[in-house]
Amino acid sequence: MHNLKEIRKNFDGFKKGLKKRFVDIDFDKLEDLDKNNRELIQKKELLEKEKKDISKSKDKSLFAKSKDISENIERINEKQKLIQKSLDDILSNIPNIPHNDVPEGKNETDNIEINKSGTIRKFDFTPSSHYKIGEKLGMLDFDLATKTTGSRFVFVKNKLALLERALSNFMLDTHIKKNGYEEISPPLLASEATMFGTGQLPKFENDQFEVKLEEGTDRKFLIPTAEVILTNIVKDKIIDIKSLPMRFVASTPCFRKEAGSYGKDTKGMIRQHQFYKVEMVSIVEQDKCSDELERMTNCATGILDLLELPYRKMILCSGDMGFSAEKTYDIEVWLPSENRYREISSCSSCSTFQAFRMKARYKDQTKGTLYAGTLNGSGLAVGRTLIAILENYQEKDGTITIPKVLRPYMNNLEKISLN
Repeated sequence: MHNLKEIRKNFDGFKKGLKKRFVDIDFDKLEDLDKNNRELIQKKELLEKEKKDISKSKDKSLFAKSKDISENIERINEKQKLIQKSLDDILSNIPNIPHNDVPEGKNETDNIEINKSGTIRKFDFTPSSHYKIGEKLGMLDFDLATKTTGSRFVFVKNKLALLERALSNFMLDTHIKKNGYEEISPPLLASEATMFGTGQLPKFENDQFEVKLEEGTDRKFLIPTAEVILTNIVKDKIIDIKSLPMRFVASTPCFRKEAGSYGKDTKGMIRQHQFYKVEMVSIVEQDKCSDELERMTNCATGILDLLELPYRKMILCSGDMGFSAEKTYDIEVWLPSENRYREISSCSSCSTFQAFRMKARYKDQTKGTLYAGTLNGSGLAVGRTLIAILENYQEKDGTITIPKVLRPYMNNLEKISLN
């Protein structure tokens, strides 16, 4: 969320920065509401001063006037509440301003490739899709999930369930032991205020799974990503600068309605309502965001390097970034059955955008209070990594070779074969 005080300082610059986002925002209405709101505040302050002066004078002849002033103040308060709500509604739906490094563009076709890594395997047979491989092995069951739950769910069984768990543990161990992240096992439910803090609400409410609890309790949502709950660890805090940077990692299920993806990736595990993800979150001094984004992205690509999976790194254009992001790198892994790269991680710097919504601050060396910088990244999406291994490590006889770094996590199993 943007600080209205900062917007006022350079309103034209703010509008120019958001043009790259290709969003429809009524800036004239925002400016008028802000002007009216400040005028009402000034009126109220003058009336409160007048009332205070009357009270000090103890002149009984002015008591009636004092009562009129109180009623006037109440009317102004009601007007101001309505204007403030309209202001908040507009501000809470305005995305973050893109960083200067971000290329201008409307959608994914305008994203720019930074580099490629790894060797794409040449098969002497036609590679199968992950879902065909999994079904032939009898270890991915989409039909059963449809019967028990609905579409976009899957039963992962036997050795593939072990592989899924091995991937989570391998990623966690790497990020903790090698990359210096603190492991967190967080709640899987988030409050409305928590979802607002990271930008999931109000704009993306249709994509969230809300959980109905007791009547009269606060609204609760299943987390769409551990980013939500991990970033909010610093909500409403003045952070000790000595504790920065803070780096957290968690492996959790994630839940998304995928409301805007009707008809996309309906087969297989690419786009599910429930999936596992290892998520990294960093809280840093606000001028350290760019360096931390590079570090975080390297932590994510490091997992793919160890798994020996080919990938490419992309910088997202202004129109394809997430709502809270100022700059995003996508990491895309090679899928042989599709003969193309698919997203497996997204690493974003959100600058102070989320921190302002969460009121997460720290004191700098001069004891000034500043909003923190927040970053998040997948390290990695476990289901999509499972897909990439099934496809890139498949053999002609239908077996799957286990990447060497995962074998200690799988009882030294070297291959997955038909039961």
